[in-house]
Amino acid sequence: MDTITHTFLGLAIYGAVDKRNFSKREKRALLFTTVAGSQIPDIDVVSQLWDSEGQYQMWHRGITHSVFMVPVFAAFLYGMARWFWKVKSWLFFWIGLLAVFIHNTIDLFNAWGTGYFEPFSSVRLTFGTLPIVDFVIWAVLLGSWLISRYSRRYLSHHVFRIAWLLIVVHVTAQTSQGYIIYNQYEEAYEERALSASFVPWHFSMIGKQDGLVSIYNASLFREDSLEYQLESAEEADLEVLFEARPEARTLYEWAPFVVIVEEEERIGIYDPRFYRDGQSFLFEYIEAGES
Repeated sequence: MDTITHTFLGLAIYGAVDKRNFSKREKRALLFTTVAGSQIPDIDVVSQLWDSEGQYQMWHRGITHSVFMVPVFAAFLYGMARWFWKVKSWLFFWIGLLAVFIHNTIDLFNAWGTGYFEPFSSVRLTFGTLPIVDFVIWAVLLGSWLISRYSRRYLSHHVFRIAWLLIVVHVTAQTSQGYIIYNQYEEAYEERALSASFVPWHFSMIGKQDGLVSIYNASLFREDSLEYQLESAEEADLEVLFEARPEARTLYEWAPFVVIVEEEERIGIYDPRFYRDGQSFLFEYIEAGES
């Protein structure tokens, strides 16, 4: 998910905790733990500063998003809260654990995926059933904030706990529909991928068979429509591209599959899951004569 959504989720964890008996110091420590815990796996963005081999696509959402790093980050957050705010309750460790776990797990559901089991597996897991920016989650959390802010009929932590229940229902509904759509194309394509639309219950279903990549606008509630058919030059020699653009080799290994472009003026590869309006923003190529 995007940074804003992760921040909102951290604030929602804070809102769901019953703080009626908390001191001001404990509330501050809790706010730090939930928001920082919801952001800390993305510290891997700093790897861009020293990436000289085009590996950023593998480093981002890699080891820091591993489930095995969750208790490590939680212990760090607990130590920071104990140091700055002198809190000693293990509740802050468990809440930090929850915040980091939610970040790493919800990132599985959009097309970018995560290295969820690194370092024991290099497989990039992705379900593709949630968009990178999920406006349904935003709407649920905004509504919850407004109710807790302006209504005195409900306890704030009860409102946010209901919000979390609604988010779980939303993620389950999206993922169930995506799973059904994905399996409907099992016999038609040797390689498949799913990417959620910003519109709820709508997906891009991408299939590749014998060098032909088809992208469908798919939904369980209407007939699927073919949006694009892309030809991939499977016989192209990509070593020249990989030598000139290390990022291309990384993309080739990172993506479920790619479309290969071999033209007179350029050779390149792109990820069809992010193909919009005639191009993909994950496109690595070199011009003719470049090496």
